[in-house]
Amino acid sequence: MNSSRSSSGASLSPRSPSSSQPFLSVSVSDPVKLGNGVQAYISYRVITKTNFPEYQGPEKIVIRRYSDFVWLRDRLFEKYKGIFIPPIPEKSAVEKFRFSAEFIEMRRQALDVFVNRIASHHELRQSEDLRTFLQAEEETMERLRSHETGIFKKPSDLMQIFKDVQSKVSDVVLGKEKPVEESDAEYEKLKRYIFELENHLAEAQKHAYRLVKRHRELGQSLSDFGKAVKLLGASEGNALGKAFSELGMKSEILSVKLQKEAQELLMSFEEPLKDYVRAVQSIKATIAERANAFRRQCELAETMKLKEINLDKLMLIRSDKVAEAEREYHELKAESEQATKTFETIVKLMNEEIGRFQEQKTLDMGIAFHEFAKGQARLANGIADAWRSLLPKLEACSSSQ
Repeated sequence: MNSSRSSSGASLSPRSPSSSQPFLSVSVSDPVKLGNGVQAYISYRVITKTNFPEYQGPEKIVIRRYSDFVWLRDRLFEKYKGIFIPPIPEKSAVEKFRFSAEFIEMRRQALDVFVNRIASHHELRQSEDLRTFLQAEEETMERLRSHETGIFKKPSDLMQIFKDVQSKVSDVVLGKEKPVEESDAEYEKLKRYIFELENHLAEAQKHAYRLVKRHRELGQSLSDFGKAVKLLGASEGNALGKAFSELGMKSEILSVKLQKEAQELLMSFEEPLKDYVRAVQSIKATIAERANAFRRQCELAETMKLKEINLDKLMLIRSDKVAEAEREYHELKAESEQATKTFETIVKLMNEEIGRFQEQKTLDMGIAFHEFAKGQARLANGIADAWRSLLPKLEACSSSQ
């Protein structure tokens, strides 16, 4: 990839802000490869347009790299307990694909969706970390990344947490592990829904991948067939040779159509399904945070009971340790009340978030499946028209023999 920035890379997210209403729109575009060897990376132009007074101006353009998006994701996950933080695309596991045009475009699109989901969320869009990400100079971002004191020091940390969450929550759901757990029927129903949703989405995404692969393979086969038939036509004379040549050309044209449709299928169908698999993993991380908050609340409540019993004993015997025990008890009580408040906040936010998630999922999946059906119909009609146009000439050849 060359180092000149193109005008391509429009976001999937609609952006038609009205100046009279508060708005915050972001576009991630123009990926450029910088550096060489193991130090090479892709940078992106992030353009922010807003009329929020807390921003520096109506428009800001900054350059960001993948690790900056990871930094934003990690900061939000750490600070906004109970909110489903939008997922971020994973790193390429295969080195040779890191800088392929297809992978770069898929990541650009996913990063654009990621940051716009944050910008459109009523809570997350107020985040100071989002403002930093959208406005800070590159040197500032580099310093923030290198001095990050949060629990996520690198992208693999968060991905490992997702894997641990999946394992732990699966154990709970399947009854393999019996920790202190909420006895809430609606919450159990939610957890099972999330796990079933992930399985169904993963299965659909797997078959979407196979469809993309099949389109590409068929396109390549038609291209090879077209070349062979054109050579055959060149060795024949008269009408038969001309018919073979036209058959070869039609095959090559259809090959291009199939390759184009495969790319459309990848970007508008398989990728959205993959994105929702990642979104479910993000929800699982929030479920784990809720479970941790519930256990913490229960542990503190139990410890407080023990402290209270101990305090009563000390008061009965008029021990000189009463004052210290009272201080510890009141400190623990304050901590317990805060833990209860934290848990209740997570529950409240999760209840709000799941409704928002389901509404958005219905919209996004509706669009993805509609685009899929429309693309398949377009392709089938194009193929049928192409073959149909050849029939009179091929029939004339067969009848003249």
